[in-house]
Amino acid sequence: QVQLVESGGGLVQTGGSLRLSCAASGRTFSSYAMGWFRQAPGKEREFVSVVSWNGGSTNYAATVKGRFTISRDNAKNTVYLQMNNLKPEDTAIYYCAASTIVIDRPEFFRSWGQGTQVTVSS
Repeated sequence: QVQLVESGGGLVQTGGSLRLSCAASGRTFSSYAMGWFRQAPGKEREFVSVVSWNGGSTNYAATVKGRFTISRDNAKNTVYLQMNNLKPEDTAIYYCAASTIVIDRPEFFRSWGQGTQVTVSS
């Protein structure tokens, strides 16, 4: 398994941008698909985006498609989530996670970070 640490969260106004980073430890990072999920207060954890091991395949939730971009740098053991045109409904704790397959279901992700808070003010 890999150890994951997210960063880059913060407070931003509606329409603003943030870039989240997720740094992984271990030499096997490049063998995992990496996903981003989020959880708002009182709501279940939901899928945001996923990228394949080599970055060649990506998938997004309908609510963020066209605004968020996932990418990865295997040389740096890091996955990113560029978030543009942020909306108040994007407010949540954002988690990165590692999986052996490219999928949008959290139960298939075995390693999770501790999360980073994103707050979008109206």
